[in-house]
Amino acid sequence: HFEVHFACDPRCWSLLGEGPGRRWPLATMVPQTFLDRLRAGATLYRLDELERYVAADRELLRQTEPAVVVGDFRLSLGIAAPLHGVHYMNVTNAHWSPYRGQWSFPLPEHVLGRILGQHLGQRVFDAVRPAVFAWHARPVNRLRRRHGLPALGNLLSVYTQGDTVLYSDIPELAPTYAAPGTHHYLGPLGAQPTQTLPTWADQIPDDARAVYVNLGSSGRADLLPELLGALAQHPGSVLAATAGRIDLPPRPGNIRVEKYLPGDWAAAHSAVVVCNGGSAPVYQALRQGTPVVGIASNLDQFLMMQAVERAGAGLLLRSGPCRGAAVAQAVERVRSDPRYRQAAQALARSITRFDPATRFNEILQNVLSGRAAPSETRGARAGPTERPSVTGGGYLLEANRA
Repeated sequence: HFEVHFACDPRCWSLLGEGPGRRWPLATMVPQTFLDRLRAGATLYRLDELERYVAADRELLRQTEPAVVVGDFRLSLGIAAPLHGVHYMNVTNAHWSPYRGQWSFPLPEHVLGRILGQHLGQRVFDAVRPAVFAWHARPVNRLRRRHGLPALGNLLSVYTQGDTVLYSDIPELAPTYAAPGTHHYLGPLGAQPTQTLPTWADQIPDDARAVYVNLGSSGRADLLPELLGALAQHPGSVLAATAGRIDLPPRPGNIRVEKYLPGDWAAAHSAVVVCNGGSAPVYQALRQGTPVVGIASNLDQFLMMQAVERAGAGLLLRSGPCRGAAVAQAVERVRSDPRYRQAAQALARSITRFDPATRFNEILQNVLSGRAAPSETRGARAGPTERPSVTGGGYLLEANRA
């Protein structure tokens, strides 16, 4: 029904498959720079970078003239879209919502915790967090004011700014309270590249006794050898994906190591999934009713695993002091206590209630029919007799979280 345009950095095009619509190149920082800033607690985008992003966004909007633009952590769209007068749909996570309730913000892996200890470090973090969030929002707000737009407040408002806000979550895991009618739950987005099963797949018993280990692109790859050694006595198979970040020597018979594995298949065959705690691998596990041990480092991962632990579907470990033996103990605790799997299965049933594609289409139709007017734009530019175009794109933060 729509003319679709998809914009992202060309290095990500191989992940898209043969999807419909036209692709547009959109330069973004390399993932390692993003991850380095994330680990250091620095602002993710400098003012000059955001200015270049806004200029690129406005040029793309000028060329495509869309009725709606959809972004995934493309912070510059919160400026470019209202300047162009196009409805902006922002895909994000509910744990960043200003309407997330009173759940605490855990201290991520930071020098503050290493110097003061976690307990005192958390108290200091709680005291300074409002100022820290305002500081992180400063580049976006400075640029907004430069373009005649009002400032948004703190980081939560920046991350969830949009005419329509779409949470890639389920409310049972990430509840919000008194959110406006322009905020909607889509359900978890579970796309993954098409992969063939490994040659040894038929040797894995279909009894959900395996452990699936995938620390992704931002987890502690250096922990893998020690972790796999600690899991060597696990009664089932150990399925490990390295994401190409480390070369591992041959392992004992129960340990299978590949560069990549089909995540849904691996999670479905496992008693426990060990990951970095990001929303993508966590929901991949929960979709199969499999509990999670999350080794978290950045705040996004801590917020996700805080919700999982609160729901009783897994355990949160801090990446900094983490050792292989501690992870193996957490795996055994989760595997041997049926309450973790029961909680994960309950969340899996909640996930099945959401069809993100259908839900997105319903919200999109409401937007285009005028039942969801933009709050900050001058209105969509596609006329009633034109075939509306929908432009999507932005920095693929989920790829960094995975």
